[in-house]
Amino acid sequence: MSAYPKPAAPNFPERELEVLDYWAADDTFRASIARRADAEEYVFYDGPPFANGLPHYGHLLTGYVKDIVPRYRTMRGYKVERRFGWDTHGLPAELEVQRQLGIADKAQIEEMGIEKFNAACRASVLKYTDEWRAYVTRQARWVDFDNDYKTLDPTFMESVIWAFKQLWDKGLAYEATASCRTAGTTRPRCPTTSCAWTTTSTRAARTRR
Repeated sequence: MSAYPKPAAPNFPERELEVLDYWAADDTFRASIARRADAEEYVFYDGPPFANGLPHYGHLLTGYVKDIVPRYRTMRGYKVERRFGWDTHGLPAELEVQRQLGIADKAQIEEMGIEKFNAACRASVLKYTDEWRAYVTRQARWVDFDNDYKTLDPTFMESVIWAFKQLWDKGLAYEATASCRTAGTTRPRCPTTSCAWTTTSTRAARTRR
C-alpha cells in the first residue's frame, strides 16, 4: 500500500498550487543547477516573447517544447541555466504605445519627439512581466527570470552586431538588391517589408477571394 493517501476525488487545482508552493519553498529549480555546478554546461536561451502583450495559446504550445530539451539535458547530467528573455523591439512595441498615446501616424511621433516616444516604448515593453512569470510557472516550466535578457539592452545589441560581423568576415553574409512585398496595403499605419517566408509559405500576403 502506498504511503501517500489517494483521495477518491482529488482537487487538481488545489494540488497544482501545493506543488508550485513546494517548488518555490524548496527552490527546486536552482537546486537542480547547483547540484551540477561542475558539470558540462548546456546553454539555453529562451526565444523571447513580446513583453508588452499577454501570453496566448501559441506560447503554451511552444513553451512545452522549450521545456523538454533543457529537462532532457539536465537528466543527462548537464548544467542548464535556462535564461528567459524579452523581445522589446519591433512594430508590436511601437503600435501598442501609439494606441496608448492616441497617435495615428509617423508625423505625430515626430511632433511628440523621438526621444519621448522611445522613452514611452521602454516604459511599456515590460508591462506584463509579472503575468508572464505566473503563466510560465503554472506550465511547470523552470526558467531563470531573475537573470533574463532584454533585446533593448546595449550589451545584447552589441552582441548581435558582433555575431553578424563574424558571419560577414567568414563570407557567410552578403549584400544584394531585391524587390520586396510590403504590408502597407493592409496596415497603412506601419508599412513594412514582408519576409520571404510570410510571402511564400502562408496566406497572409495573398489576395483573399
